Amino acid sequence: MSNMQKYSDKTFEEIKHINEYGSEYWLARELAPVLEYARWENFYNVLEKAKEACGNSNINVIDHFRDVTKMIDLAKGAQREIEDTELSRYACYLIVQNADPRKRVVALGQTYFAVQTRRQELQDDYNKLDENAKRLAIREEIREHNKSLAEAAQMAGIKTPQEYAVFQNKGYQGLYGGLGVKEIHKRKDLKKSQKILDHMGSTELAANLFRATQTDEKIRRDNIKGKAKANQTHFVVGKTVRDTIRKLGGTMPEDLPTPEESIRQLEKREPKKLEGKTKEKEG
Repeated sequence: MSNMQKYSDKTFEEIKHINEYGSEYWLARELAPVLEYARWENFYNVLEKAKEACGNSNINVIDHFRDVTKMIDLAKGAQREIEDTELSRYACYLIVQNADPRKRVVALGQTYFAVQTRRQELQDDYNKLDENAKRLAIREEIREHNKSLAEAAQMAGIKTPQEYAVFQNKGYQGLYGGLGVKEIHKRKDLKKSQKILDHMGSTELAANLFRATQTDEKIRRDNIKGKAKANQTHFVVGKTVRDTIRKLGGTMPEDLPTPEESIRQLEKREPKKLEGKTKEKEG
């Protein structure tokens, strides 16, 4: 690989492997040239420093650095066995932290693996949350993404609150098999003043989050213009999410149970729970 190659974050993604258990890993001998190490001996020193850093953090080295052997092709059909190392994302992060900082690609690697490692940590944290905590987390994400969606809709030509209400209704109709805001309200036995999103479980909220983010991206990416086209886009994206749920054998959103407590009720209890935890620590 030429040192003149223009590197990007995608380079690290392109050499990623997935094992039979669905776990990702990188190979040291493939990572070395990406980080512009022409000689394996020089990269091997970086690899050893990363292992040492891992051990000094009281983390089991073999969980992140797994030594393997593989066959490589030589001239005239011959083969030779060489040693390699399977690296976890965390191992790669340690390697780029110990690599030559003067190389631009190393700086890119530090950013890439730091961001991706943090993203995985956040995902692991989310998986540990209970249902109520998941509802609160997704509902907050929807609040933020709906701001961006409203901006995209406005750029497409939807100006008034009434027009935006129609736009939102189309998204619900696509996702809920023709049911709009009024029908969903009735199905959930909600008052007119109550927000539908505050009375959804985490699975239903996640489907609506995906609907909102994908509509936002499509309107911007395809430069959708005009109220009719924007409304149709929202409907189609909602229907596509619904079709995906069906293909995966999931429960349709309108058939999911409505939680006993609303998001507002959970948010009111949350400060008390946090206060209680603080007192426990102090005690």
